Amino acid sequence: MSLRTVFEQHPERRYIMFGGKGGLGKTTFSAATAYWLARQGKRVLVFSVDPQASLSDIFQQNIFGKGPVQITENLWAQEIDADQRIKAYQEEIRQKILDMYGFERVPEEIENYIAAASAEPAMEESAIFDAVVDIVVQGDYDYYIYDLVPLGHALYYLSMAKVYDEWISKITKLREEMREYDRVASVLRRQKELEEDQILNELQYIRGRISASSAILTDKRKTAFFFVLVPEEMILIDTRKAAELFARFDVPISGYVVNRVVPPELAEENVPEYLRHRIAMQQKYLGAIRQTFGHDVLAYVPELERDVTGLPAIERLAGIMYGG
Repeated sequence: MSLRTVFEQHPERRYIMFGGKGGLGKTTFSAATAYWLARQGKRVLVFSVDPQASLSDIFQQNIFGKGPVQITENLWAQEIDADQRIKAYQEEIRQKILDMYGFERVPEEIENYIAAASAEPAMEESAIFDAVVDIVVQGDYDYYIYDLVPLGHALYYLSMAKVYDEWISKITKLREEMREYDRVASVLRRQKELEEDQILNELQYIRGRISASSAILTDKRKTAFFFVLVPEEMILIDTRKAAELFARFDVPISGYVVNRVVPPELAEENVPEYLRHRIAMQQKYLGAIRQTFGHDVLAYVPELERDVTGLPAIERLAGIMYGG
């Protein structure tokens, strides 16, 4: 089994994700996969939700915060601007408060709360998550290639969806029980119920969006998740643990891609001693990777002599990963 075979045998898998610890090559693999699929005549969007990643650098084109930008035929790329999303969040919250309560302006104490909440780290993650929902629910492309944030954040997204769903379900049930015991109410009470129902409707709308994205992430028929790792001990341990955690959230793991493999034949040439030792170390952990993940290892990508930036380099990497 190879990466190419996986794609050829499962054309229904439209949502492709590369995950792993930061700095292992997720972004370059996402770009190369998107390029290869585009060359097959598929409309592809590759997008980054990792603030540390840079599709702009890889494609040598400024795409940050500009929405989908066409790179070449059939290929678009997008980098999400979390700050921009947070500002949009703030304005949306203000408008809903004005509409819901009939205020002419947002009270100062609420304005202060909005500002304070927006400074929380979770707000950035929520904004990015919401942007992902916007992208994937539109269905404008044949393939969506996610350049995921590091593993801990990806698990946060998945756990947030489940927790949020359970929380709103409880609120909905409580609200329905309140209606059963309070059918006769004053006009004032009815107005209060109307306001509460507006809030509940908003929460249910948010749940629907989160559930839609979560459903895609865990859809074994439409989604393929590939772990990226390198032949080092700590990376192997972390990847093994992460794979077990992802399985608990029902994320369909389709395989593993090993990056930065130093060609072993170099050890037979006149190379520095440190490189000889590095090759020996890698061979040890490559054996451990094969033993741990077996036939689920779909590609071994060699250590390249330069960074993958620009379409010629991306095309070369795509050839290494997918052949031809």
